[in-house]
Amino acid sequence: MKRHEDKTMLVTGAAGAIGFATSAILAREGARVMLVDIDGRKLEERVRTLRDSGFDAIGHEADCADEAQVIGYAEAALDKLGHVDGFFNNAGIEGELAPTHLYKIEEFDRVLHVNLRGMFLGLRYVLPDMVRRGTGAVVNTASIGSERGLAGACAYNAAKHGAVGLTRTAASEVAQKGVRVNCVMPGVIETPLLVGMLEQMFDDVEAGMKKLGEVATLDRVGQPDEVGNVVSFLLSDEASYVNGAKWEIDGGALATIRNDL
Repeated sequence: MKRHEDKTMLVTGAAGAIGFATSAILAREGARVMLVDIDGRKLEERVRTLRDSGFDAIGHEADCADEAQVIGYAEAALDKLGHVDGFFNNAGIEGELAPTHLYKIEEFDRVLHVNLRGMFLGLRYVLPDMVRRGTGAVVNTASIGSERGLAGACAYNAAKHGAVGLTRTAASEVAQKGVRVNCVMPGVIETPLLVGMLEQMFDDVEAGMKKLGEVATLDRVGQPDEVGNVVSFLLSDEASYVNGAKWEIDGGALATIRNDL
């Protein structure tokens, strides 16, 4: 029997690299998956790709930082899926890079609005049905930026530190009601979001990718499906005793200070 046979899964930021890779893994492991993203055109392409591969997938276009639209995707999930067994609360943006003392206030507000408030809204409107049913699992997307400072990314880092706090708080509130909440902390993963940051940091994106890959003890950047496989596990019954945890998926970047560079 497949890991997620007869399960329903909801994924936000699903048109992005990590969101789509995870959606594909969940579908391949037997789940019916609802993909949510603000980019309707790309979302439609992603859903079509899964369906063409024989998987059970549906899409819902929504801005995950807009309360009314979050209510909309949560209600649509219940209407179309019946219930949600697993929720990958993943939507986010990288934001502009600039020193904290020069950072634009409106950009700080925008990044916090999407990355932190959007995550809270997902929890606020998806958790109630899980709590009512007495079962479910949630994985939030944090970052290794939840543990370290990254020069120029004050808004992103503040939001991702907050993601861990939201995860731990929600986990402590709903665990005895049968629901688990964890988060993953991806490191340097090869995604369009990373490329966007590299374009701001380096003249040569490929050279920048290699340089950032050296942060990990595995000496390379990670791939989206390497995140998706961990998310799939955390959403599964196999992780039944994992709650309030933050899982590093960073090639060992946070584990040590490299001495061979």
